[in-house]
Amino acid sequence: MQRLINKSVLDLVEGDITDIETGAIVNAANSHLKHGGGVAGAIVRKGGWIIQEESDRIGHCPVGQAVITGAGTLRAGYVIHTVGPRMGEGNEDKKLRSATLQSLQLADDKHLQSIAFPAISTGIFGYPVDRCAGVMLAVVIDYLQGDTGLEKVVFCLYGKENLAVFMKELESRLPQQA
Repeated sequence: MQRLINKSVLDLVEGDITDIETGAIVNAANSHLKHGGGVAGAIVRKGGWIIQEESDRIGHCPVGQAVITGAGTLRAGYVIHTVGPRMGEGNEDKKLRSATLQSLQLADDKHLQSIAFPAISTGIFGYPVDRCAGVMLAVVIDYLQGDTGLEKVVFCLYGKENLAVFMKELESRLPQQA
């Protein structure tokens, strides 16, 4: 499902984010940038240990912030590591908004043309997928309506159920024109 926003494309796809060919993929990281499990572990396994080594040199990333490393042998040019909120820690929506915005700004700072996001914090951090879709899509839509060099933002979602949630949210925000 795609929507044109200003001069940029917003695309929702189901798949494995480690297979996406974009300027950067976003990794839903932990604050210590230790990429052992989940998507973070898959990124390092597929892209190479160099991603973990670069993350170790950075050392830490606060909740709601983002840092960038190379992507090793992944098809993407970079990995943007952002730390989303854990449910129950407080101010979760604000932190997720910040993590999403920081990732977009980092991509623009690197003059990238495209970026791919997962559904941040919806795995072991326990953030509800429908709430995530609302927050992240609102940030991306608003960002793309401004001055950006990004030509394409992809949400690469794991599983048909997650894709359906994001599609429903996008349709409610930007209905398909007849």
